[in-house]
Amino acid sequence: MAELTRLHPLERAGAEFARQTSPSVSFTAEPYVTTVDVRLPAGVSGTSLLETRLPITPNAWAATGTGRIIWLAPDEWLLTSTAHAPDELEERIRETVRPLGGVVVDVSAQRIGIRLTGARARHVLAKGCSIDLHPRVFVRGSAAQTTVGLAGVILLALSDAGDDYLVLVRSSFAGYLADWLLDATAEFTEPATDLISSQE
Repeated sequence: MAELTRLHPLERAGAEFARQTSPSVSFTAEPYVTTVDVRLPAGVSGTSLLETRLPITPNAWAATGTGRIIWLAPDEWLLTSTAHAPDELEERIRETVRPLGGVVVDVSAQRIGIRLTGARARHVLAKGCSIDLHPRVFVRGSAAQTTVGLAGVILLALSDAGDDYLVLVRSSFAGYLADWLLDATAEFTEPATDLISSQE
């Protein structure tokens, strides 16, 4: 019986990502990570998963020792881990949330991450994202369920300077978003225009 090989949805985009990288903006495809969706009854607070308290502030994320917990709704969180297999993490979290009336589902194949870094990263996203990404507003620890281009995404701010973001997109839209980012980044990778105003 032939063994199936899991292919990253952005495997073919890697070379183009590297080619279009510049000092002011670059992006890379993140590797697969284990991801589970956690639901808990509304009003349950103070719960910790992987030794990290669940964020209860809307549109926020918190770092764990091996990943992140992202607030999606008053009763829903997305939990990622680079150190657990999907079935292992699902079972471990289930032991915690079941007594509280919660449920957990493995959704590891649902989304893939694209990392944007550089002083122009915010400007690239702003071309197709309607939320306010200014560093005074969208600071490290912020998360938003929004759109970039025509793709629904979860957007995380990884720094306070507006120069480091993680975009979580459904795997079926990853190719579209990669093409959109390559197009939106083109003007900032041209030598004549790859300049950053000192007044911004």
